[in-house]
Amino acid sequence: MEENTEVADAVVETAETTETPETVALSSETNTSSENHFDVFQWANNVDEIKNNVSVELFLFNKNYSPYKVRYSETLTQVVKSMFLLEAVEFIVKEADKGLECRDYETSDGEDKVIYKIPLERVERADSLIHLIEHEYKDISFFTDNEFEFKKIKGIVARFTYPGNNGPESFYIAKNLAASSALKGKLSWELNGESFEPLTADIAIKMPEGNETAIVDGNIVIFNQGKFEKLFQFDYKSQLISDQKAKELQDAYKLSLPEGLTLNALLEDKKPLVKKLQNIEIGAMSQDELLDYADQMQLELMTDDQSQIIIMDDKDLGMFVNLLNEDYFVSPVNGKRYEIKSKKLLDEPEGEPPRG
Repeated sequence: MEENTEVADAVVETAETTETPETVALSSETNTSSENHFDVFQWANNVDEIKNNVSVELFLFNKNYSPYKVRYSETLTQVVKSMFLLEAVEFIVKEADKGLECRDYETSDGEDKVIYKIPLERVERADSLIHLIEHEYKDISFFTDNEFEFKKIKGIVARFTYPGNNGPESFYIAKNLAASSALKGKLSWELNGESFEPLTADIAIKMPEGNETAIVDGNIVIFNQGKFEKLFQFDYKSQLISDQKAKELQDAYKLSLPEGLTLNALLEDKKPLVKKLQNIEIGAMSQDELLDYADQMQLELMTDDQSQIIIMDDKDLGMFVNLLNEDYFVSPVNGKRYEIKSKKLLDEPEGEPPRG
């Protein structure tokens, strides 16, 4: 891969404060095998030896985890390598001699001198982002603020490439990039000596120091749990519950989803739905009863030729879960249909009704 030498429309400004490395995840053609026993210390030592032979390419990615290519000036090459790679490698190499450990993310408890790792395939947003860069590179557009708006950007990721035994190999390091880190050229001045002058770029970006995320051989190595979870909106405990409920639903009901879409993915980040599912006895209402109930409520819950319930998107999923929770009813007074937002079970009545 050739290094980018064209000057970007954005000025990249490094922060002056030094932070502890936070999250690193690195990838070689994105091997996502959960059986992969990745050794972060061996990786750091290997990269330390070939660090002068790596080339680097930058991508911005938005809140939907769609990547954009970014060119940068050749004069920034060494700064980019230092900011995204060298701090992480040096941290691992130096701290290894001081008792630094690497444990599974599932055991994370914020201990000192501990970094964590998790298979890339377990973190769907990170996996999807890397897949797009690796396999749909030619379709990725270059970022321009006029077309895409920087305020919608979520983070920045650097892809490092170096010669391997079987051809080029890659790994990634990514960082959170807040919208507040950008200065609009039309609204900002730069101080040049004793004089204020107009900012010459469309946008000036203050790049965060400290290592946050990278991906190697299908593993994410985490230096700071909070930064990692924020970058990829990943909550392990919620994800476990979500995965469990997705399995229970698929075991109890015949569902049909579009190719490439999973129930797990639809439930991700739907905390109200997952919480509702935790209070539902899944399977207590049969599939036929649920479909009859939907018909009575005149709801557009579709089925295919095999009588499988079609779940196309969040709206269908919400309706399906609401039906399981019996959140729809027809008023016996005015005959209108209602969706119940909150229910409270009443106690059993005592004695005779007040009006017999």
